[in-house]
Amino acid sequence: MFTRIDHIGIACRNLDEAIRFYRETYGFEVTHEEVNEEQGVREAMLRINGTDDGGASYLQLLEPIRDDSPVAKFLERHGEGVHHIAFGTADVAEAAATVRERGVRVLYETPRNGSMGSLITFLHPKDCGGVLTELVQARTDGAPSAE
Repeated sequence: MFTRIDHIGIACRNLDEAIRFYRETYGFEVTHEEVNEEQGVREAMLRINGTDDGGASYLQLLEPIRDDSPVAKFLERHGEGVHHIAFGTADVAEAAATVRERGVRVLYETPRNGSMGSLITFLHPKDCGGVLTELVQARTDGAPSAE
């Protein structure tokens, strides 16, 4: 069902400072930046490595662009740090249905658009040992989109 750790999402107050830290400390470079209005964040993806399924593993740095975004609320409660873990899957809708059948609450009825054209959904942290978990179907040529 899952093919890799797609990314680890890290909430930060200042995206540019966070990018600088990961670049200077670990040598990671930004491979993608975007603003996701639906999620209320400005984000950067830093590629860590490639994987056997053709995908990659990333760090996703997330800076809120509005006070009502989930990341802004997370920062208020917990401060900067790990926000979520994301698992890659070939079919996010199928993976979500499977975990739903196993008693885990899926936060979106249908997958939504995520970073770099991916399809995503989230699993309720109370059903996942306190960890907000994202399921990600990477965009490939001809891949469906939630749009």
